[in-house]
Amino acid sequence: MARRKVKPKYDKKLIIEAFAEMAREKSIDKDLLQGMLVETLSMLIRKKYGQEANFDIVVNMDKGDLEIYLMRTIVEVVEDPALEISLKELGEKSSEEYEVGDEYIEEITLENISDNFGRRLIALATQTLGQRIRDVEKDNVFNEFNEKVGEIIVGEVYQVRPGSLLIMHNKTEMRMPREEQIHNERYKKNMSVKAIIKEVRRMQGSGTPDIILSRAADDFLARLFEIEIPEVYDGIIEIKSIARDPGERAKVAVLSYDERVDPVGACVGMKGIRIHSIVRELNNENIDVIEYSSDPKVFIAKALAPARIRDIVVSPDTRSATVVVPDDQVSLAIGRNGQNVRLASKLTGFNITLIKEGGEDIELIEFRDEIGKEMYENIINLGIDTAREFLDADIYDLLEIPGMTKNTLLEIRDIILSEFEEQERPEIRDAILVANTIPDEFNSEDSATDEPQSEE
Repeated sequence: MARRKVKPKYDKKLIIEAFAEMAREKSIDKDLLQGMLVETLSMLIRKKYGQEANFDIVVNMDKGDLEIYLMRTIVEVVEDPALEISLKELGEKSSEEYEVGDEYIEEITLENISDNFGRRLIALATQTLGQRIRDVEKDNVFNEFNEKVGEIIVGEVYQVRPGSLLIMHNKTEMRMPREEQIHNERYKKNMSVKAIIKEVRRMQGSGTPDIILSRAADDFLARLFEIEIPEVYDGIIEIKSIARDPGERAKVAVLSYDERVDPVGACVGMKGIRIHSIVRELNNENIDVIEYSSDPKVFIAKALAPARIRDIVVSPDTRSATVVVPDDQVSLAIGRNGQNVRLASKLTGFNITLIKEGGEDIELIEFRDEIGKEMYENIINLGIDTAREFLDADIYDLLEIPGMTKNTLLEIRDIILSEFEEQERPEIRDAILVANTIPDEFNSEDSATDEPQSEE
C-alpha cells in the first residue's frame, strides 16, 4: 500500500525564532533582517497575484509573529485577479455571507503557503533571501575591518600559497601577499602571525571582502613601537618618519615633546630591552632609532650614522643634499649594497648624493663627444658646466632635458664616473646610483632614445 505524502507543516513562531537566531549568529541587525523577510514575502505575493496586488505583511521578531493578509474586492465577474474575487470563488473559501462590492480579507497562512505559491516560487524566495543575507554579511565584514585598517591583529596561517598566505582571524579569512611579507621569514600551517591590516577591498560578484595584511609596511613597525613603548602610545614621543628594508634594517626618526624625556633612550629602553622585543618580532631586523631635527643638515647627518660627515650642502627647493664624507667613512655612509644612504634618503625626504672629501672635478665639455653635441648643449643650458655639477643635480631636473631617459641618464653618469681616479670612482658611483632611484616611468622610448648620440 502506497504511503501518502505528508505536506510539511510550518510553525511561524519557530520560523521567526530561527531568523532571530540567524541575526545573532551572523551579526545582522534584527530590524534589517525583518525588512528583508518582508521584502521577500512581498515578492512572492506579487509574483503570484500580480504587481498591483493589495496586501499587508506583519512581522514581529520579538513576539515570533508572522501574518500575511491579501485584500480583494468582491465582484460578479473577475477582470483583475490581483484585486478582485468572485462570489462563486468566495463561496468555496468562506461560509460567511458577502455582497458584491465588499472587501474580502484573506489570511495566507504558512500552513498553506506551498499550495498558494508553489515550489518554484518558494525556491526563488529562499534563494533571494539567502543572497540578501550573504550580501549583508559581506557588507558587515567590510565595514568592520575597514574601520580597523592600521590596527594589528593576530591570526593563524591555514594555507601557504606560492604568492600569498591565507590567515584566519576570528573566523574571517585574510590574505598576506608575498610583497607584504618579510622576505627572510618562513611560514607554516597553524603558525601564529602578527600583522597589520593594510587594506580592505570589495570584491566583484559574490566574493567576500579581500582583507590585506602586512608585516613589511612601515606602519606595522610604527604600531609595534606604540605597543612596546608607552611614551609613543601616550603621545609624549612622536614617530616622525620610518624607512625600512623589511627583515634587514630600519631607521626610525623620533621626537620628544617633553624635555625631560630622551626620545632615543626611551625607545631603546634599559639595556635595549624595549627595542629588542621589536627586533625579535621582525625576525632580527636591525633598527636605528634617530632623534628628529627640523634642521635638514643635522637630520641628514644623524640619518647617515654611524658614518661621520664632513659637510652638507642642502637645496630645500629640490629636496636634495650633497654630503662630503671623509675617505675612511665612505663605506659606512654608503652601507652594504647602498642600504645606509638609501634608507637615510627615504627617512629625511632628501635626495642624498655622497662625495668623497677632496674629490676632483672635470669640465663637462670634456665629455661632449661621448654624450653627443645636442645632449651636451641641452645640459649646459640647464646651467651645468662640470662633471660634479651634473652628478649633484636633481635627477628629476635632468629627466626634463629633451631626449633624456632613465637609461640615457645612467649611461652618461657611467661615462663621467669612468674618468675619475680609480680609488675614488667606485664609491661615488655606488652612492649616486643607489641614492638617486629613478622610477621606470622615465624610461619611455616614445620621447627619446635610450642610447646617447655621438657627434658625427
